[in-house]
Amino acid sequence: MKQLRDYQEQAIDQLKQAFRTGSKRVVLQMPTGGGKTAVAGAIIRMAREKGNKICFVVPALSLINQTVDSFIADGLPDQDIGVIQATHERTDWRRPIQIASVQTLNRRELPEVDLWIIDECHVIYKVYFSILEQSKAPMIGLSATPWARGLGKIYQKLIIGTTTQELIDNGYLSGFVAYAPAHPNLKSVRTMAGDYHEGDLGKVMDDNDLIADVVDTWLKLGEGRPTLCFCVNRLHAKHMQQQFIEAGVRAEYVDAYTEIDERDAINDRFRNGDLDVVCNVGVLTTGVDLPFVSCIILVRPTRSEILYTQIIGRGLRRHPGKDDCLILDHSSTTSRLGFVTDIIKHSLDDGERNVQKAERKEPLPKECPKCKYLRPPKIKACPACGFVAVATNDIETEEGELRQIKSTGREATSAEKAQFFAEIKWYAQSRGYSKGWAAHLFKERYKVWPNHYSDVLPRFASADTVNYIKSRQIAYAKRKSNESKGSSKA
Repeated sequence: MKQLRDYQEQAIDQLKQAFRTGSKRVVLQMPTGGGKTAVAGAIIRMAREKGNKICFVVPALSLINQTVDSFIADGLPDQDIGVIQATHERTDWRRPIQIASVQTLNRRELPEVDLWIIDECHVIYKVYFSILEQSKAPMIGLSATPWARGLGKIYQKLIIGTTTQELIDNGYLSGFVAYAPAHPNLKSVRTMAGDYHEGDLGKVMDDNDLIADVVDTWLKLGEGRPTLCFCVNRLHAKHMQQQFIEAGVRAEYVDAYTEIDERDAINDRFRNGDLDVVCNVGVLTTGVDLPFVSCIILVRPTRSEILYTQIIGRGLRRHPGKDDCLILDHSSTTSRLGFVTDIIKHSLDDGERNVQKAERKEPLPKECPKCKYLRPPKIKACPACGFVAVATNDIETEEGELRQIKSTGREATSAEKAQFFAEIKWYAQSRGYSKGWAAHLFKERYKVWPNHYSDVLPRFASADTVNYIKSRQIAYAKRKSNESKGSSKA
């Protein structure tokens, strides 16, 4: 039997207290890598000591055998564990501990048990409401991200066992560093059910230049790190895999239709060091135990804090020789949602009010303009390259006229020019300006045409760039006004 950590024991004590005070359906939140299965094993052991029967429900077939192995490793008796899933070799309804596939449970009569434990409870299935109607047994939901809309209609109380930041601070999870090498233009992408429309998203993210940038960035920053690449759809993931292979990188592909045996073989090759990158579509976000992964490539923009947190969690487990996890975010998701360590909810969403909006958001991370490292807000010097952004007042007032202050400092670097042109291209597209507008603005600033940067992709305009554009527009409007007054006097 594994020795529980302090926070795991405290979480169990909180669960006991919740049941003593009248709550029958409780969610225990614990981040990926926090040991939810170990806590579940301890709860089951205590329930068995009282002669109780338990049903542990998992949301995916691939988690059945993994959970069986984990419970046996934690000291639960092999002969006590049965499985409810098709014609599994462990099928035996007489065994007091049942591990059930939610899909199978949905098609069968519910077992008579004294305790339900629902793994990954943020994924809500219809059978959970059947359990509420037909069973009087207490229910414990386990999740790293219990933020699904309407989860509060099933469960009565939320217990936060620990947080991602606490686990990192105490050495139970790996730290992480994040870069934002690209900023895709998602203006044309519709939303559906609270997230981006997959079809629209696939068209934007499957751009050849963006995919090439993903591979080039990994070769510069992530080479040598076992990597999971999260893509939009099957076509996008296959395209990503092919581009990695053409660059000499050993890459595989997994999706929901990949047979379990083949998926296991890919995982084995990954563990053995025979693979560098696994491109996938939504199948490596929950219940995946690959602690050696030290790089996450995010090429799947999302508005979902649940999906984003589950993705990043795949790279935060500790492993010998692993110093940190590198996050290469080509989706702007980190810049939009913040670091996973800052996403915390203190109550369940009951479907009647939006709990998430009611809570104060942490300041968003800031992107280093020089190396694209994503640093926490309020930190001036970039931890990656040491660059310090100096606030400047680019516009001054003189005799009632706004004018741009000409730079008397160093020459802008090629990377800075490329970034500026990418941002003003995005601004032009978002405002419907002509194609030549950005080129003329670039020439006005740098005295040369942007011929060397014609292939850069548009990216979201920074506040500095927007301020520069506005200063030029104000100056232009003032100049035209003066010209108009002069001509009228003549």
